[in-house]
Amino acid sequence: MLHPPAENPSHELSTNGVGPWQGEWPEEHYFDPDLLTHGDTRNVIDRYRYWKLEAIVADLDEHRHPFHVAIENWQHDMNIGSIVRTANAFGADTVHIVGRRRWNKRGAMVTDRYQHVLHHADVAGLVDWARSENLPILGIDNVPGSVLIETFRLPERCLMLFGQEGPGLSPEAIAASDAVLEISQFGSTRSINASAAAAVTMHTWVMQHVSFDANGPVASPTH
Repeated sequence: MLHPPAENPSHELSTNGVGPWQGEWPEEHYFDPDLLTHGDTRNVIDRYRYWKLEAIVADLDEHRHPFHVAIENWQHDMNIGSIVRTANAFGADTVHIVGRRRWNKRGAMVTDRYQHVLHHADVAGLVDWARSENLPILGIDNVPGSVLIETFRLPERCLMLFGQEGPGLSPEAIAASDAVLEISQFGSTRSINASAAAAVTMHTWVMQHVSFDANGPVASPTH
């Protein structure tokens, strides 16, 4: 059955959006009739164009990597949204917000709709959860005694813990970490942006645990 085009795009604006579906509609259950009718301007990869949100999440759940990301949120850090977006891009299992429940979602570019996000009231709550899941905690901060991440083999299953922009990890977070890692720097600045540090750390995990060929990733660990 042919359907006439409509003028209303979906609410997530992307420069790579697509218009209404042309021709016969696909019959697979994961396609969203509203998006097929109005077009899909969401910030999703081409594979997920016109898919229902819950279908995308279900498919991602089949392929998420077994690392988790945690961020302390004592000062309503503006970096959290960007870290959530990066965690989605690298296929993190779950993002954990420690401290304040509310966080600025603008930087996430609505990726929090596709990414599992959990809240913990304090570091102790996060530690209890990680221990129950048998996940080692890796603090990321350039503090005395930290180990260069370039020399460290990241476990396949782990939780990467990041601190606030500026003060870094809290003393409680450092004490709770099974290891504290720092990223090598070569300039004059004392530290890099928290969201940049998170991106470097997640990509380091990918480089250590995902196999690639000339066409892209060919194998990665599963839960």
